[in-house]
Amino acid sequence: MPITIASRKSKARELQKWIADKISLLIDLPWGKDEQIASREMGQGGPDIRLVGEARTLFPWSVEAKRQESWSIHNWIQQAQDNQMPGTDWLLIAKSNRKDAVVILDADVFFDLLRLISGRVKGR
Repeated sequence: MPITIASRKSKARELQKWIADKISLLIDLPWGKDEQIASREMGQGGPDIRLVGEARTLFPWSVEAKRQESWSIHNWIQQAQDNQMPGTDWLLIAKSNRKDAVVILDADVFFDLLRLISGRVKGR
């Protein structure tokens, strides 16, 4: 039985809210409609998680969320890059039914993060 559009949108909203909650817990700021962290409404342009003020400083990522069964990673990365806010890196979080969410980011950014957390900060 094919999934309805309403069900697809509901699952996408669930993922966005899950991401907003995770960011909120990480940086200790509340999330919600009138907060610095919010799940963007369906159909609006820009990153799927709206971060403003201190939230963007503490979590400098432009998040693209995808909840689909068939994946088109390169197209999603392009969308994340197109929606990237100034002063942030793009971040793609993808999930399919009965599977854990995964994070996809630029490889250089990933290795820079590893250098930072290992205490071996070196230039490129």
